[in-house]
Amino acid sequence: MHLLQNWKKTTSRSKRKTIKTLIMKNPMFNIPYGLYVVTTNSEGKDNGCISNTVIQVTAEPNRISVALNKANLTTEMIAKSMKLTVSIISESASFDLFKHFGFQSGRDTNKFADFTDCKRLENGTMAITAGTNAYISATVCKSIDVGTHIIFIAEVTEMEVISDDKTATYDYYQQNIKPKPQKPKKTIWRCRICGYEYEGEELPADFICPICKHPASDFDKIEV
Repeated sequence: MHLLQNWKKTTSRSKRKTIKTLIMKNPMFNIPYGLYVVTTNSEGKDNGCISNTVIQVTAEPNRISVALNKANLTTEMIAKSMKLTVSIISESASFDLFKHFGFQSGRDTNKFADFTDCKRLENGTMAITAGTNAYISATVCKSIDVGTHIIFIAEVTEMEVISDDKTATYDYYQQNIKPKPQKPKKTIWRCRICGYEYEGEELPADFICPICKHPASDFDKIEV
């Protein structure tokens, strides 16, 4: 916050506008992304996480690449098991799917303990069957360390289309699935006589309207 305040003080309004325009025009923000649940099974444990970086890299042999953050438990488990499944999230997905696989860690909870919208595949991993339109299972044949992430190159072993729903993009998620921020509610006490409004959770018992001089008993509580 202090850095932002200092930036505003030391940077002219026109320059700030130019910088914001350049940020908004960053070509990287124009790259489209799909959304996926990447799952694996290692040493008898299932886990999965949300990813937006899955692509087909070759058709013959049929291979995909999956980039995952090194800090993710799923990444560690795939490195051990060398197998994974990508479930392609569709526009029918609810926000609960993203919360379940994206907002909690498998280090703290078993994501599949009470999760029933899935099925076990031939490679031992789970495919997500609700809020998705297809799944692709693959065996890792190469991994590339790119700093914060590991890119897994994997050869496809099994795949199936399970619905005709459109694939959800990151933009679709932001516009249609992710809940919009709720404006904080505030309490207003409105005078029934003159319309004067007092803002606060509680109206003092001895409050007198500064306009019409009526007491607190002539005020109505309103939440906006």
